[in-house]
Amino acid sequence: MGRRQRGPERKSRRGWLIAGASVALAAGLYAGAAAVVGSQIPANTTVHGVNVGSLSAEAARQVLEHKLAPEAAKKITVAVNGKEETLDPATAGLGVDIDQTLDGLTGFDLNPANLLKRVTGQLHIEPVLEVDDAKLRGAVEALAPKFAAKTTEGTLAFDGAKPVLKKPVTGVELNLDESVSVLANCWFDAADPIALPATLTAPKTSQETLEKALDETAKPLVDGPITLTDGKSSASLSPAQLAGAASFKVADDAVAMSLDPKKLAEAASEGSDGFKSSAKDARIVLTGGKPTVVPSENGKSIDEKGLDKLVLAASLDKDRTANVKLATTVPELTTEAAKKLGVKEAIVNFSTPYPASDTVRTKNLYAGSRRLNGVLVKPGETFSLEKALGPITAANGYFGSGVVVNGFATEAVGGGLSQISTQMYNAGFLAGYDDITHKPHSRWFDRYPAGREATLWEGQVDMQWKNNTPYAVMIEAWVGGGRVHTRLWSTDYWTVKSSSSAKYNFTNPRTTYNPAKNCVPESGGKKGFSINVTRSRSSADKTLPAETKSWTYQPWNKVVCGKKP
Repeated sequence: MGRRQRGPERKSRRGWLIAGASVALAAGLYAGAAAVVGSQIPANTTVHGVNVGSLSAEAARQVLEHKLAPEAAKKITVAVNGKEETLDPATAGLGVDIDQTLDGLTGFDLNPANLLKRVTGQLHIEPVLEVDDAKLRGAVEALAPKFAAKTTEGTLAFDGAKPVLKKPVTGVELNLDESVSVLANCWFDAADPIALPATLTAPKTSQETLEKALDETAKPLVDGPITLTDGKSSASLSPAQLAGAASFKVADDAVAMSLDPKKLAEAASEGSDGFKSSAKDARIVLTGGKPTVVPSENGKSIDEKGLDKLVLAASLDKDRTANVKLATTVPELTTEAAKKLGVKEAIVNFSTPYPASDTVRTKNLYAGSRRLNGVLVKPGETFSLEKALGPITAANGYFGSGVVVNGFATEAVGGGLSQISTQMYNAGFLAGYDDITHKPHSRWFDRYPAGREATLWEGQVDMQWKNNTPYAVMIEAWVGGGRVHTRLWSTDYWTVKSSSSAKYNFTNPRTTYNPAKNCVPESGGKKGFSINVTRSRSSADKTLPAETKSWTYQPWNKVVCGKKP
């Protein structure tokens, strides 16, 4: 009975031993399989589309370095307000961390569910990106000036008869912090340019508004000539004349083109005598040896009132014609205004002798004096002798006569007009007017006050003074009695005192040679010297500081024609 009990007991223990060994074997096989699976990247795994499934970590690293490193090195295109620039990832501290990307994809794991996923599942991941914040910010700061723009309003204007639109500019300021954040997250393998955040400040007037004004007002204005007519007279205004009268005001998203009625009227007057003003200015003339005002007269000219609106309307009409009217016009200088100019008494008389034997030179003195007679210089105006006498040409009544150029005697048209210049300089000097410009002769002619004389050379040397009084001045000039005369008519204003120093710094003449074809030999003999001239001016209201001008004259050298031996 006892064996039989023991028998069954012995049989049961052996069964358990066999079962335990089987489990251990299975566990070992399972662990081995888990170890094999854990040494590989899970099947069907991709990194940014690159398949690394079932590869070892080292093999996967090599694949990713080959595939992703070139992508990470590509220039990054960024855009702000339509403008694009590129950024170098390496310089900006941007890269791909392959080790971190692969971290966790391999390793021993006994969880059946995880093992199943590793064998049968799909895993799609993106690479881990490296960002050096300091370098990235520095790169963005370097980009900022390339995108920066100052808000600039557009303009519309005419270049000749062509309307030109200058486009407005939107102000741009890159937002640094936000741009750094956007690039840190989006830089890798971006399909399109990366838009960086920026503050945009639009101009007050849009380009669309400017283009509308260009098409609807500017272009029609100069599309062809516009005819003005009053039924008797007519004038054709050219596109250039129309553009010259136009101006544009650009503000608050609006563009307004306006025309200057005065300029339009002047253009019409150029095109037709019927539109010119028939008004006559008052004149101041010498009658019976004293100034007399010849009264002004009103006249008729094209009516400026509303002329701009008429022309604008005509520019949009297929006939391009405007019907205008004439209006009464008042002259610029009325009788009353002429009387108030104060031209009533002789304030300066000045004369110098001239060499009457030089008959050609004398003709120039007569011609120059005639052009000065009656010239009126109003308060605040500057008198220019060159403008009053010019152009100095034979066609204008002048003749070739002797002049001094670079210290040598020669001949030029208008020779002798320097004496007129000396006359006018002294007239202005004695009247107290401001000396604007003058240049004494290089050599002193004893018919002139030393240090108080002036030459003239058209296009190079002018003589100018400014009327610094409240009164106009009228010039009277003539040649007679062996002298050239100048008289100024005005109202006496300045008390003028002048003095001249003794001559000093004398220089002896020497012998010079002149190889010019038109050389004029000279015997020479007079010494050169320096001199100072001082003028003081005072009126009932004020006293001006005394002024001293100095000049050095060259000696009268002996001139031998030809090259120096």
